[in-house]
This record gives sequence, structure tokens and C-alpha cells, in this order.
Amino acid sequence: MSPFQKVAAYARPGTAAFGLGVVGEIFADRSARGLPAFSLSVCTDEPGSIPTNIGLSMDVDSGLDRLAAADLVILLPTDNYGTEPSPEVLDAVHAAYDRGATVAAYCVGSYLLAATGLLNGLRATTHWRYAAEFAHRFPEVKLQEDALYVDEGRILTGAGAAAGIDLCLHLLRREYGAHAANEIARTLVVAPHREGDQAQFVSAPLPQREADRFSSVILWARENLHQSIKIDELASRALMSPRTFARRFQEAMGASPHAWLVNLRLSRAEELLETTDLPVEEVARQVGYTSAAALRHQFMQRRGVPPRSYRRAFSRRAPAEDSGPPGPLSANRAPPHRPGDPRVMTIRRSRCAPPPYGSRRAPSWPLPRCRR
Repeated sequence: MSPFQKVAAYARPGTAAFGLGVVGEIFADRSARGLPAFSLSVCTDEPGSIPTNIGLSMDVDSGLDRLAAADLVILLPTDNYGTEPSPEVLDAVHAAYDRGATVAAYCVGSYLLAATGLLNGLRATTHWRYAAEFAHRFPEVKLQEDALYVDEGRILTGAGAAAGIDLCLHLLRREYGAHAANEIARTLVVAPHREGDQAQFVSAPLPQREADRFSSVILWARENLHQSIKIDELASRALMSPRTFARRFQEAMGASPHAWLVNLRLSRAEELLETTDLPVEEVARQVGYTSAAALRHQFMQRRGVPPRSYRRAFSRRAPAEDSGPPGPLSANRAPPHRPGDPRVMTIRRSRCAPPPYGSRRAPSWPLPRCRR
């Protein structure tokens, strides 16, 4: 199963200009820098000029045939989300999905994805402001109204506006690895990774003094990942009791300190596995685990494969330590699915979908043929 290359963004009158810009920036061709090369097309029902939500018009050259042939289809949010999509659009989305394409939507673009029926019985999210209406219109969908994004294998949804960045970076990380996602995030000057079960928004902003404390604690943790960091120590550095720190951290970051720290360690481990030939034991030590077995346990629990198999799938080098028998992933096949957290991302699997990357069972190849 090859990573996606042909990306089609579906736009219709009233499409969010910000959403279009997000997709255009993230899936730009950066192959000259050794990053993935994407072919991005903006598609609409009838090629021509269509207005965006800010009054500017854009010329769209591609029609629904390009959408149906894409590897990744992104349904952009629009002011006209309440309008029923045409049968031709629904057919094109289904044609792409039946070919094996991944289909993603965020904000009110999730309404269009739900209208296709592909979300029925699956978990999904949308902008919190429109969640109640979404739940009323699409009762067959298991709405996760607080999630930042939800990964259901070949169907993904995201929350509003900037969550589209998180969703697209998650797709990059899942299919191309941490290095590619981190490099593109660095170019865009955004956070490289936020977990899908992170809260969509913070109900009350932190006072500046408290925000500064968290910033210094986070910076210290990033620079000292090789240590066995305790939550009590983080609380002490923030000049708070452990209980107050845990509560305020959850409110500020949308995740518990423990979950945030584990994700930070694994994200760093992913990059080391991809870009260095360090033994797994040394990678484990550099990210704060006492042994390779401890790192392997966390990798299996949260990524679904052991570190060596991850390295075979995504390595930008040719490490000697991985010359043994192949693991559950072959050297030229990226893992099919890597949700951020199995509690939110543990996915209902159909016969045609591989096990989610948060599951404990490695995928078996070849996969059964997908039928509607």
C-alpha cells in the first residue's frame, strides 16, 4: 500500500479560503528538499470561476474526474455546508474511495463527507460550534464533538479551521513518517503534532504568568527527554502542587501531562529511528526509557508495530541492525494507519480496512479486496 501522491481538494462556492490555503501549503511540492512530492489539484463540479467565503474568486481548472482519480481526497469547508451535494459529487467521492483512496474532511466539510454515507457507523468530528446540528442531521455517525481529529483508517475528519493543519500533518506523519511531517510543520511554523483526542479549544485563557511557567516547563522537558522525568518534577518547576499542575496542564494543553510526555518521547523516538542508525537501545535511552523493551512496549501500544518495523518502513538510512528477517511491515510499505491515541482512534474495522495503527495486532498481508 503506497503512500498517497495525487491529492484532490474539492471546493464549491463559498469554500473557506483559509482551508484552501492550508491544503495548498502542506501539500506543496518540496521534493527539491528531499520531502515528498505531491500533485495537488483543486476540483469542483464544473471547472471555472467560483467565489470563496471572503469574496475573492478563484479559477478552478479540474472537474470531478480528477477527484475520482486521486489518492487522497480532501473535502474543504464551505459557507454552503447546508446545501445537499449533487449526485455527481457523491459518485466521484465513492469512486475515489472504492479505488482505495483516503477521504478526509474537516470543519463543516465533515457534513459533505457524512452525506456520502461513508461515515455511517464510524466516529467523526467537526467544528464544535456546528456539532449539535451535525449530530441531528447525521445520527448514524458517532460524533466525537471534543476531538481535534478522528482517524478511521481511510476516512478521517477534523475539527474547525486550524485543526485542518493538525489533520493534514497527521496524515503526513502516518504515511510518510515523523521526519517529513516535522520538516513541513517547521516550514509552516506550526506545532508538528497534536494528538487527535486533544480538546478543540481552551475554555479560559491562562494568565500570562502561568503561561510563562508552562512554556519554561515544556522547553525544559523537550531538552531533557533523556531523563526519567516525573510529573511531580514538572509540577515543582511550574511552582504548583501536582494536582493543580495536572488540572491546569490539561486545561492549557488539552491532554494530561503523562499523555503529553509519552507522545513527546515517542515523537522524538520516531525521528531518531527515521534519520539515524542508532541502535534501538540507544534511541530508548535518548528519549528517557530504561530499556529497548520499555520503548517497544509503548510503540506497540500506541503505534501498533515495534520500533524496528517502524524503522524499516520509514528509515531515510540503511541501518545494519535491521538486516534480520522482516517484521510485520515490509521495507517499501508504509504503515496503513497510525491514529494518535487508541482511546479515541481505535477504529471500527471493515473487511477491507487494515487494523488501525493503534491496535495491538500487526496487519496481515495481502489485505482482502474492498467491496461496497
